[in-house]
Amino acid sequence: MNKTVSKVFIAADHRGVGLKLYLIEMLAAAGYMVVNLGVDDPNTPADFPDVAATMAEAMADDTNSRGILICGTGAGIMIAANRYRHLRASRCSTPNQARDDRFHDDINVLALAADDIDIEVAFLTAQTFLESPFDNIERRIRRIEKIS
Repeated sequence: MNKTVSKVFIAADHRGVGLKLYLIEMLAAAGYMVVNLGVDDPNTPADFPDVAATMAEAMADDTNSRGILICGTGAGIMIAANRYRHLRASRCSTPNQARDDRFHDDINVLALAADDIDIEVAFLTAQTFLESPFDNIERRIRRIEKIS
């Protein structure tokens, strides 16, 4: 486990509830401090921009935290999360992609597509996202500063 991650915030719209609940269970069992930001009822519609706003608020003062956002496609929630300057979200569908996006772009939010990803692959992708380092070199830092 990556000891530099203080908390893992996780949130989903109604389409991502099942995957979110599975990931909470698996990540907690792996030793992560997981904070559930909702929603928890798949029968209550939730708009992904509101879910992303909840994540942005939760992560505003905790630079060592990471976030996992889930919606049906993963794209909408990623776009909504990237509206916030302190969030860098990427929709990843494989562990390799999560590793590369952490290494190159220091993503701090993983977006997952509940409709398109196998739950075991989602867990491995989330775990890789949480355990992968950022390649903290000048050119990567410069690029991130330009978008922040």
